[in-house]
Amino acid sequence: MHLLAISDNYIPAEFMRQGFATLEDLGVRVEVRSWEQPTLIDLQQANLAIEQNGPDAVPLPAELTDGIERFEIVCVQFAPLGRATLAAASNLKTIGVLRGGTENVAVDLATERGIAVLNTPGRNARAVAECALGLILAEVRNIARGHAALKAGHWTRDFPNRDEIPELNERTVGLVGYGAVARLLAGYLQSLGCRILAYDPLVSGDTAPAELVDLPELLRQSDVVSLHARLSEETKHLIGAAQIALMKPTAVLVNTARSGLVDERALVDALQRRAIGGAALDVFDEEPLPAGHPLIELDNVTLVPHLAGSTIDAFRNSPKLLAGHLRRMLTGDGRLPIINGVRPSFP
Repeated sequence: MHLLAISDNYIPAEFMRQGFATLEDLGVRVEVRSWEQPTLIDLQQANLAIEQNGPDAVPLPAELTDGIERFEIVCVQFAPLGRATLAAASNLKTIGVLRGGTENVAVDLATERGIAVLNTPGRNARAVAECALGLILAEVRNIARGHAALKAGHWTRDFPNRDEIPELNERTVGLVGYGAVARLLAGYLQSLGCRILAYDPLVSGDTAPAELVDLPELLRQSDVVSLHARLSEETKHLIGAAQIALMKPTAVLVNTARSGLVDERALVDALQRRAIGGAALDVFDEEPLPAGHPLIELDNVTLVPHLAGSTIDAFRNSPKLLAGHLRRMLTGDGRLPIINGVRPSFP
């Protein structure tokens, strides 16, 4: 059995080899090929184009798909597997994606052809949850703004929220989406004494320490709103002008998930009017942010360059996690993170 792993700037070839080497005792022969971009920014731009326009928006170089008909399993992180690539992969039975999102795979065609698509849920959940907590603290306590002012030669405490600087203890934090990232963040927030609300129509059962509420109620009550939902047709612009209008005038919006969850223009407008207290953002409709972008001009935002999930631990462990799922698949264990309902079949 042959497995093709396509590495990239974030998960290099050596991490792929180390992670998937654990399958060799099952007779899996692993080949690693590299989809390298000139810089990490180029990779982020390619990834954004794929997120917004689908896996056929960015073609793979021919040398990466040469002989792809030999492989039963293909594993990627950001490399796109579009319709042409899947059409050529005549022997393909399983696609493994080394992250939670599968926007870089033509899932509809894979499903039509009976190809199972597996993701790696939670692989960088801790990295994102830690960054989200950092962004909350940076925005409400003016950590980034204070740093920038001192670097520019100014000693100041005259910040937009100078009259409303809170402690997180006994404040309400609303989590929009309550998957792996949000549940970890909820634990961190609980230790700080926060009251935690969550909105997720797909979740039921025990949600401690968060209390499930509907979205309008979450927005009305929360001092901090942090986004952790998946981007889909149903969740695009989940937070628009009408939703922002429900938020407290001192509330902060944090987004470490997908930019498309927020109507960016509506958010900029609200921040310009001081309709909410501030925002902390890791993701944007256009990346990298161009010079003169209105978000850059605001003094009530904390901005970081799409780095929430980028830790060495997340990247090193991702192939190992996916290899564990593949091992269970090959040994007949039914507990698999299949996202398209197709059960893989191997002799």
